[in-house]
Amino acid sequence: MSAPGVSTPAAPRWGWLLLSFTRRELLNRYAGSVSGLAWTLLHPLAQLAIYAFVFSKVFRIGVPPSYPNVGYVTFMAAALWPWIMFSEGVQRAMGAIGANAGLIRKVAFPHRLLVYSAILASCVVHGVGFLAVLLALRIAGEPIGLRGLPIAFVLLVPYMLLAAGIGAFLAALQTLLRDVEHVLQVVLTILFYASPILYPASLVPASLRPWVQLNPLAWYSERMREVLLHGSGFVAGDLGIGIACAAVFVAGLWFFERLSPHFEDFL
Repeated sequence: MSAPGVSTPAAPRWGWLLLSFTRRELLNRYAGSVSGLAWTLLHPLAQLAIYAFVFSKVFRIGVPPSYPNVGYVTFMAAALWPWIMFSEGVQRAMGAIGANAGLIRKVAFPHRLLVYSAILASCVVHGVGFLAVLLALRIAGEPIGLRGLPIAFVLLVPYMLLAAGIGAFLAALQTLLRDVEHVLQVVLTILFYASPILYPASLVPASLRPWVQLNPLAWYSERMREVLLHGSGFVAGDLGIGIACAAVFVAGLWFFERLSPHFEDFL
């Protein structure tokens, strides 16, 4: 479904508008900021240091034997950065419509571009940070398989499609119900600790593992480790989870497009 006043034949020009929105999203993040882009890397690094101390020194969670010579920081970083990319993408996508209310009232364009630009900006920022951290860990002597980077970034595509689908759904819902963002914070916190990001999946009780395996966030957390630390290639499950993520994206976008013509009435 096209936005009101937007014709499908003009679709090719929306690519330039998407790039423009993404560029603006990146610039607006650091407008008036002294540290600028550096904070985007420093904040996840601070999180990494805190989690590493609490879970490796206090709770004494170790790295599974299947990951020999891998430090806990490396084990966690391989899954933490993609999660940060996902969670921030969902949150920014959810607020994209409200943050651009003035633009939506004045200009006719596909509103979904605002959701896409929020996701793309998060991918660019945290994708660069993820690569920088992996290279730093490799230089420090950690067994990061750089040959697995192309596979890892391919796996991030359905991961971010999932973020875009959820973000689009929540963006439409947030436009109608203003308190959705408060619920999202709680849900993301639950999902974070329910997914094997700070701990190995082997610590999950056997009775709960089948449910964890159905969680795409848990799947990609484990797959990132397998690809980057084990040198694993693609597996059959990647296709199934990828299709599920694409289905969520399509469903979320469908819901968004159904409500999109009414956004101006609620902004």
